[in-house]
Amino acid sequence: MRHRNANKRLARNTSLRKATVRDLAKSVLLHQSIKTTELKAKEARRLVDRLISWGKRGDLSAKRLAYSVLCDHSLVSLLFNDIAPRFKNRNGGYTRVIKWTARRGDNAQSAILELTELKIKEKIHKPKAKEEHHEKKEKEQLPVKEKPVQEKDKAEAQAKPQVEKKQIKESKPPKKFIGGFGKFFKKERDSL
Repeated sequence: MRHRNANKRLARNTSLRKATVRDLAKSVLLHQSIKTTELKAKEARRLVDRLISWGKRGDLSAKRLAYSVLCDHSLVSLLFNDIAPRFKNRNGGYTRVIKWTARRGDNAQSAILELTELKIKEKIHKPKAKEEHHEKKEKEQLPVKEKPVQEKDKAEAQAKPQVEKKQIKESKPPKKFIGGFGKFFKKERDSL
């Protein structure tokens, strides 16, 4: 019988299972949406909802509880200052699990775990390329005043020796790296 066994085992021992669920919860709080298996998503949802409830409480003991789970000060401050205030008018249901397609490798049922109140990222509007192009043409059309070259500058420019560029000797073409298969694909060119 399974009396008082509330958690799914996820084919892991206790410490690894706690670590897996904790890392999934961290990822959800950080990225707002993750893709994982359905069973892991349902387990992580319980922890994320509990963390957001602590964030809504906002007292010191709730911060300490959240830190004991997340083990990251910046993530705890993100939870209490940014994520939890979004859910102040909501009594539960902070996350949703959306079923996704079966995973290709092992045919496991995938799901998306995301927060219900997503933060909308503001897009920065750049001026259109055509407007920039017209501005550049206008700048190019402005007359540029040339400075009169003084006699001293001319004399200094002539006095400096011209640096000759070194001619690079032609060498063998570099060999291509083919990994460990180089000995199988040897060519005449490679033996030069």
